[in-house]
Amino acid sequence: MSQLKLSTEGWSNQTIFIMAAIGSAVGLGNIWKFPYITGENGGGAFVLVYLACILLIGIPVLLSEIALGRAGRANPVQAMATLAHENSASRLWFLLGLNGVLASALILSFYTVIAGWAVSYFFASLKGAFIGISAVDVGSHFESLLANPYELLFWHSLVSLVTVLIVSKGVRSGLEKAISWMMPGLFLILLVLLGYASTTGYFGRSFEFLFSPDFSKLSWESVLIAMGHAFFTLSIGLGVMMVYGSYLPQKYSIVKAGIWIAFADTLVALMAGLVIFSIVFANGMESSAGPGLLFQTLPIAFGQMTGGWFFGTLFFAFVVVAALSSAISLLEPVVSWFEQNWGIKRLHAAWIIGLVIWLFGFGSVLSFNDWSGFHLLGERTFFDSVDFITANIMLPLGGLLTSIFVAWVLNSSQRQMEIDLNQDLMKWFLWVLKWVSPVAIMIVFATNLVTSDSVWLMVAGVLAAYGVYIFNTQRKST
Repeated sequence: MSQLKLSTEGWSNQTIFIMAAIGSAVGLGNIWKFPYITGENGGGAFVLVYLACILLIGIPVLLSEIALGRAGRANPVQAMATLAHENSASRLWFLLGLNGVLASALILSFYTVIAGWAVSYFFASLKGAFIGISAVDVGSHFESLLANPYELLFWHSLVSLVTVLIVSKGVRSGLEKAISWMMPGLFLILLVLLGYASTTGYFGRSFEFLFSPDFSKLSWESVLIAMGHAFFTLSIGLGVMMVYGSYLPQKYSIVKAGIWIAFADTLVALMAGLVIFSIVFANGMESSAGPGLLFQTLPIAFGQMTGGWFFGTLFFAFVVVAALSSAISLLEPVVSWFEQNWGIKRLHAAWIIGLVIWLFGFGSVLSFNDWSGFHLLGERTFFDSVDFITANIMLPLGGLLTSIFVAWVLNSSQRQMEIDLNQDLMKWFLWVLKWVSPVAIMIVFATNLVTSDSVWLMVAGVLAAYGVYIFNTQRKST
């Protein structure tokens, strides 16, 4: 291993950093997952719980992860090793950074496959494939896409190629340039779609559905879903915010940036919900259509409505841009680690890692067709297994350990320097980070493990909890 290096490149300004972080946070989860879980869990009441979870779980952990990146001045693995040494803590804390890097790589391996669906639908809409399409035909279209491994592989390869090309050019020449046109473009497209939604005659009903709470439809399971989504939507536990934070100059405020990131991410999710539900209601469809809402329900609506070709194509362009902005953020922590820890040039690191992740993605491609009968965890396919391990084990564990390190291990002077708050706000921040965020994450973590029917995963959860206890006993509260 060559001599370790610190992050030398940095963001040009705070606005670019905020846009990059928003690009990471705003992805398929906002457009695909948020609308359908809102529809399935009663609308407005679910949104209120979700917003509370963003405030009490999302923002504190988000600020913590950015702070660790800037304090460590390096990729997640090296940053955690450095901070553990500086705070006389166990050197095993580097595993927190490694967990984020591996989670990013694993998620990217199937994220490019799902993003490939969006690219496929964009070109299909551009060609007018959804004009006048029936429910049966749109179902057949989606099933045909999933059943064809060569087509899935093509779109997976295309998204992977674009992602590697952007990341290989570095922070300013690659990430910044891409983000500087992607994020304004994303918001512009969303505003156009929102303007159209307001003309459907069902915008008011969509607004009422999202913002009028009906707590009779809210269950404990709904609360858990809101907690989980609030955590995952901000790209917490992936090492992304840590590595992005390492590029952030000391003169910029982490708190201000974190609030803007959480606000923009939530705003996009709510605006996307208004657009989608206005279209769904205008076409007499069900709001609780589940995961098929994006790829099976909306194409029918676009195919039947006036101007459907234009707005359908624009909508899937929006999905593609959101997916790509997240994809490049998932590759960055891994490339940064290889570049800094092993001295591999960024260009070479991006292509080598991109190739490995692309090859690993074959498993997800084949999970929908030739390997559909191959199961890893219980009855889960390869795709479902990787998704389950990352979303239900690695990300919550990363967020939990991040909270514990910043609240209990990081010395008070470092914490104050990075998270510059007045005394009263710092007390509130620490209280939330010490008690509220970890407890909430552990509840989601434990629930997912218990309901998984995977005994070895429950054992892993117990071992993880024991590991947290050991780490925590090595330092006194600061």
